[in-house]
Amino acid sequence: MLMAHPTTLRHLVRSYEKARAAHARAGTKESGRRLEDAMYTLCVSTGTRTAEDALTAAGRQLAAAEGAAAGPGGLATAV
Repeated sequence: MLMAHPTTLRHLVRSYEKARAAHARAGTKESGRRLEDAMYTLCVSTGTRTAEDALTAAGRQLAAAEGAAAGPGGLATAV
């Protein structure tokens, strides 16, 4: 399975969270469309079908990427 770069994935999660908050405040068709777009993109990028599953998968992928960036003994290495 293809995986989004961690920087891209972080951006997608932030975009989804911002769209969700904006829709909760505004509740308009436009804010709903933006939320749907953000959710769709996050789901496609994580290979999932729901926002909850996408956020869970993104969290796992980001944690794995952070672990891979740490060298032996937990020290960060240049990536």
